[in-house]
Amino acid sequence: MQTVASSNRVTPTSLESFIVRLYRNTNRDGFVKAFSDQPEQFTQGMFPLKTVMKELQLRKTHIIPRFHQEVQQSLGRRKADVVELHVPLTPKMKDIHTAIYQCMSGTLNELKRSNSTLDLDDFTVQNAYFRSFDAIVRRQLDPVWHKVGYRTKQLVADLGTLRRLMNYLLTFDPITFLVYLETIFSSDTKGGAGGITSNQEKSDWLYTDAAHIMITTARARCYTVDPKKKTAPPSPINEADDDAQWDILDDVNAANAASNSTAIPMLKRSKFAPEGMTPVLEEPGKWRALAEVLLEIEEQIVHKPLRFNEPGSNYVLVMVSDSQTAELIQKLLSSIHLSPPDSPGRRYLERRLKDYFYWRRDLFKAGHDSNSAPSKGKEKETVVNEALLKKDQERAAAKAARRRVRGGGSVNVVVDSERKKVVDQSETVPGEAGINIEELEKFLEAQPLNVLEDEEITYVGERMDVDAWNSTDDDYFGLLEPEQVVVVRTYGDDGDDQILSELRPRYIVMYDPNQDFVRRIEVYRSSNPGLAVRVYFMLYHTTSEEHKYLAGQRREKDAFERLIKERASMLIPIYDNPSVIKDSDSALTAISTRIGGGQRTLQQDPPRVIVDMREFRSSLPNLIDKARMQVIPATLTVGDYVLTPNICVERKSVPDLIQSFISGRLYTQCELMSVHYKNPILLIEFEESKSFSLQTIAETKTGPKKRQNEKQANTPATSGSSTDLQSQSKLQNKLVLLTLAFPRLRIIWSSSPHSSADIFKDLKANSTEPDVLRAITIGAEEDGDANPGEINTLAEDLLRALPGIGAKNLRYVTSRVESVAALCEMSLKEIQDLLGVEPGKRCYDFIHHNSKK
Repeated sequence: MQTVASSNRVTPTSLESFIVRLYRNTNRDGFVKAFSDQPEQFTQGMFPLKTVMKELQLRKTHIIPRFHQEVQQSLGRRKADVVELHVPLTPKMKDIHTAIYQCMSGTLNELKRSNSTLDLDDFTVQNAYFRSFDAIVRRQLDPVWHKVGYRTKQLVADLGTLRRLMNYLLTFDPITFLVYLETIFSSDTKGGAGGITSNQEKSDWLYTDAAHIMITTARARCYTVDPKKKTAPPSPINEADDDAQWDILDDVNAANAASNSTAIPMLKRSKFAPEGMTPVLEEPGKWRALAEVLLEIEEQIVHKPLRFNEPGSNYVLVMVSDSQTAELIQKLLSSIHLSPPDSPGRRYLERRLKDYFYWRRDLFKAGHDSNSAPSKGKEKETVVNEALLKKDQERAAAKAARRRVRGGGSVNVVVDSERKKVVDQSETVPGEAGINIEELEKFLEAQPLNVLEDEEITYVGERMDVDAWNSTDDDYFGLLEPEQVVVVRTYGDDGDDQILSELRPRYIVMYDPNQDFVRRIEVYRSSNPGLAVRVYFMLYHTTSEEHKYLAGQRREKDAFERLIKERASMLIPIYDNPSVIKDSDSALTAISTRIGGGQRTLQQDPPRVIVDMREFRSSLPNLIDKARMQVIPATLTVGDYVLTPNICVERKSVPDLIQSFISGRLYTQCELMSVHYKNPILLIEFEESKSFSLQTIAETKTGPKKRQNEKQANTPATSGSSTDLQSQSKLQNKLVLLTLAFPRLRIIWSSSPHSSADIFKDLKANSTEPDVLRAITIGAEEDGDANPGEINTLAEDLLRALPGIGAKNLRYVTSRVESVAALCEMSLKEIQDLLGVEPGKRCYDFIHHNSKK
């Protein structure tokens, strides 16, 4: 029996259909079962259900939706206690959410206007909330991706950026969201560390009113700045007076702690923000809801403890959408007991805001230093600036020597950047209004080093018992009870069922909505009788999160209804035994008219194609088998496909072709084919969904080298630009040089794997079938007929270490050369005839390196 999981991924060119076809060729009575839990995937394209059934050779379809009567009866017997928490957005979050929606709507309208000839009906803001929207966009634009301008490509990238902003707004803390937003503004407007970007590379949505609202409101969620108050470094501290004041404050706090044990600890020297700046630190609504839920669960565990032999445990399972949110929740829960009750994330946000100040300063200095490089015509100004900088450093060092800091800590000396500033102030940057970086740098300069490196804010009243750490008592060390453990986990696949079965929690908190996990909870509750499960389902009201969850439910229902209708009117093909079916054109071979008067004889065996084992990761072997050619897998050293005793094919996709040229691997492969086969062929295969043109090659060249070349050329990689023309000409030049080096090499261009299968069929017409043993032994590393005792392993290891000799041509060299000494005595021409021109020259130079001296 064969089982196919995730059958929604089966296509006519997939490996699963190839395996099932081979299985059915030898076993017509075996069972094949396919499963899928993604009904939406069967609604894309023309008759997707029929296509999957045809490829897997299935005749029966069982559709089991959630609204099926049997499913409702089974899951309806035991239902979990679900508490839905519709958390409203704060006013500032609602403004940012609306601004992002407006930017997405404007970007989509501009994308439709730029590509009016394409079918873009599915390009809506509601669909753009999902990750699958990127696949929809690329599926529509892939055939003409090389023709569209840079503006269209920038709009597609902007949609992905805006979707991530929408998700980060609802999942991350306000400081992290602000950092990501300011990074986008800084990188787009200043071009990162490489200077100002061109107008063609800028995103239009960053210069809209909605973007301005977005950045100003994001800053207002974190802090507010009073323009009337100027930030200045604090005055020097009188240590004697300061010690007396802090002693009095300690006595007052001790008295307050004795009178009220539940008093909130006070911040010790909480001046982590400059003067004139008020931290706001607006917390997401789900944080307070999560704190209230955990408090409620704790009360329920105390009032209703778990009885003996009662199923379940007191573990609290919190499910989130991704690992970043899980890390955020873990840090929040670790500091929630040190925060005020009405603000559970205050302690965490204070640390994040302090880190943000230093990150903001470093970001400004990085951009400042990259733009402050002096030009050639300003040598005199450079000398003056260096003198001023040296003077500032001496002044700052003297100031630091006079400064006295409580605790004896050292002081960070940061040079004043007012004299270093050479950026043109006329160039305004969107969203740069806010913190005065110059004044912020002065404030951070005056902070002691121990405060900068301290990751946590010390609270008065927190005392550490040193004896507790030295004690080995079990009161301080041991395993936690289940009611003291909160497990934070991300949504996954089948691993979620395993976690539920192992922990068996009674309380589950769904911090982020997930429809698949809701189904898993229903199965978990139904399979555990007597287990009381309470689920807290959190959801932001009237947001993209709510729309995605409700749209997912609606899509699932519509997909099942469409599948039911398609199954009712679907024509099921009749599958016959393929061993009996003989295609007349392929089974009958025309012979010469001089033999038997032009009669046609029946070909007993199908045509054979020897395929390298590594090629089964591609779809071409599957299509060769569909073309009624026998696929013989083998481990080939030379070539990828052997069609006849004289024809060997090396297949290269477009990305693989470029990488082979860069590494030089293609030269060696063509050289080996030219040595062992009469007709070597290089097959360059394009993707079926993309254009059959050299212009698509420039799109595949991604990486740091391409970005570096674009920066040096100072021109973006647009379609039809000089960069693309240079890439095409370079590839053409390399192909011409390759054909000049190997005159017998033939290059075949294929538009798709289907075309490659047809080409192979034409090349094999009226030709002799290849020998499998000969194809395997050509260029093989070991000789199967040789006795293992007769092989000199030390000599072979020495040959492998020489340049130009590897595993592929080792046996060929040992068959032509008697010994290593004979190889060393050969001339340059003899070694080049043996190994090739370039490998032979490298090997000869390496052997005679010392003799030349």
